[in-house]
Amino acid sequence: MIAPIEKSDDAAENAAALLALKDARSARSDPAAAETAVLRALQLAPQDLEVRLGAYRFYFYNHRYSDALPHAQFIVEHSARRLNIPVDWRAVSAADTDFSALESVPGLYLQALLAWGYCNVRLGELELGREAVAKAAEIDPSDRFGAQAILEIIDNGDDSDADEA
Repeated sequence: MIAPIEKSDDAAENAAALLALKDARSARSDPAAAETAVLRALQLAPQDLEVRLGAYRFYFYNHRYSDALPHAQFIVEHSARRLNIPVDWRAVSAADTDFSALESVPGLYLQALLAWGYCNVRLGELELGREAVAKAAEIDPSDRFGAQAILEIIDNGDDSDADEA
């Protein structure tokens, strides 16, 4: 059973945070304004999944991997709690939940773990990042997010910019 999404205790702050994220989307051509909106959303609702997902995406797609990393980690841990699986991804097995389910949480978990690993690889933490990407490949029976391909790139030492996570 998947737990419901946790929302901020203050509905007004949550709504304001989501509005700030919309401002970030509209400011894509102005990275400084977009980041200001992301930071405002984080200030208003730091525990909100949508806010953290927005922050992760902003930093990741701007190749700011060290800034994306804590948000990807938050998403992995948050999703793990919702799936009732170990928060430590190293302890997760394919039998812990149906990672091939069409529900959004298993997919979000896999994407965030893959992204977390990829960010670590890009930041020079090759062993740690590879381990996380390998875990995503191991527990994703259909490899729907391409973890196996990213793992092969890591193992072959290909430094091309495959920002797909």
